[in-house]
Amino acid sequence: MSDSSHPATGKEAFHQLIAGLTAEIAGRPLDAQLDQWLNATHGAGSASFEQLRQACIGGVAEGWLCEREGGGIKYGRVFKAEDALHRFSVDVVDMQDIAGPHHTHPNGEIDLIMPLDDSAAATFDGRPAGWCVYGPGTAHRPTVAKGRALVLYLLPEGQIKFTQ
Repeated sequence: MSDSSHPATGKEAFHQLIAGLTAEIAGRPLDAQLDQWLNATHGAGSASFEQLRQACIGGVAEGWLCEREGGGIKYGRVFKAEDALHRFSVDVVDMQDIAGPHHTHPNGEIDLIMPLDDSAAATFDGRPAGWCVYGPGTAHRPTVAKGRALVLYLLPEGQIKFTQ
């Protein structure tokens, strides 16, 4: 029996948040319809968006998120694809006015764009705070402009292929 006065903290609570989200999107095609639904249901300004944003900011502060650094980008895979997360892997990056390495998404990619307080106008691939869905076979050079943002990546089966 869980005691609601002592909620799960840190990485465990983050896992529960993500599992709740992936349960809602499991089996749905990664397309414009999912992009619109995520932004309407869990978009910037919603309680769920703020909960995820605060969990990510907390994870960075606690040192279990974005624990690696390379090429001016802090990053890290928090969870590998697993059944509890409906076969999505979870990565979070901390980027400021930078383009990351070009890569393709064999199964697609779902991104949550979370500008940090001092960078409210920050965009990811030209998109403001909220969700961005890339379909299977798409590719990009992930770019944060106009400030600093945390970006959460959900990858079906953890599939990503870095190109040159």
